[in-house]
Amino acid sequence: MLALFTDFGTGDPYAGQLHAVLARLAPAVPRIDLLHQVPAFDVRAGAYLLPALASQFPTPTVFLCVVDPGVGGSRAPMMVKADKHWYVGPDNGLFTLVARRAAACVCHVIRWRPAELSMSFHGRDLFAPCAARLALGEMPEAEAGVLSVPNGDWPDDWPQVIYIDHYGNAMTGLRAQVMPEGQRLRVGTKVLSHAPVFAQAPPGAAFWYVNSLGLVEIACNQASAAHQLGLRLGDRVAIAN
Repeated sequence: MLALFTDFGTGDPYAGQLHAVLARLAPAVPRIDLLHQVPAFDVRAGAYLLPALASQFPTPTVFLCVVDPGVGGSRAPMMVKADKHWYVGPDNGLFTLVARRAAACVCHVIRWRPAELSMSFHGRDLFAPCAARLALGEMPEAEAGVLSVPNGDWPDDWPQVIYIDHYGNAMTGLRAQVMPEGQRLRVGTKVLSHAPVFAQAPPGAAFWYVNSLGLVEIACNQASAAHQLGLRLGDRVAIAN
């Protein structure tokens, strides 16, 4: 199986061009659009979303991952085998959490190059063909490598809003184990109590819960938490005393 994970959005032609390459090179391999709404250029948000989403997939799956604001620069093109999944994309921090949480991880720097390579679209010309070959059981030309260490603080759990869905629910980079149910969550000037499901919160009330991916999420019952609380990507959250 092939799964696509990008910040391309769905209103532009870029995700479709990835599909075209995969359909040409690996037509019999099932393809899933996992997420094309990773916050634009936000490699760190993508890094915390990716392992949570990948946990739902059968093994082996090849994840074609393109959040690549440095395309054409010095970052290396990588293939990472973390446990039984493959991840193909830029070495810019995107695979940091996947690698850290894997029981076994092997990294390969891609040395194969196509006859024509757009300097601004490695997703289509370099990463997609390599992902297709991996899905077919083939290994593109590569050499052993290691992931680069991203700049800044990349803790195991990121206390920040990393994704807001169309309902206005705000996912954070915190996993369930760091937020016991009795704790309250602070975001901005608001302090939110826990509710296990939407139905146990009054209509319009804001709360936090553990979503289906195992991440702490801020929500309102039948309303937009983003609108009601003024949430934005990057807003910090913390356990309230």
